[in-house]
Amino acid sequence: QVQLVESGGGLVQAGGSRRLSCQASGRTLSSYAMGWFRQAPGKERDFVAAITRGGGSTHHADSVKGRFTISRDNAKNLMYLQMNSLKPEDTAVYYCAAAPRGYTTLVLTSETYEYWGQGTQVTVSS
Repeated sequence: QVQLVESGGGLVQAGGSRRLSCQASGRTLSSYAMGWFRQAPGKERDFVAAITRGGGSTHHADSVKGRFTISRDNAKNLMYLQMNSLKPEDTAVYYCAAAPRGYTTLVLTSETYEYWGQGTQVTVSS
């Protein structure tokens, strides 16, 4: 089993940048395909980005493409979400997630993910 803890959230002005981190413990991160999701108040949890176990492939939602970048450092058991050109509509709780061991492809649906962090709040002011 893997435990995930997000950090890096906070208040940022529109147009600014923020980097979220997801620290894994309990298992080696390289065993898991990973992803980021977000949930705004009153809305469903939405896919943001996904990355394969080795980091060779990534996929970003259209709403963040060109502004956000997912990456990982398996040696440090860390995954990141670099967020640039932030907009007020990016305001949400951001969650990192790990798919069940053995997935070798990108995982894009929340239902497939097995492990979740507690979330970190990102608030973008206009």
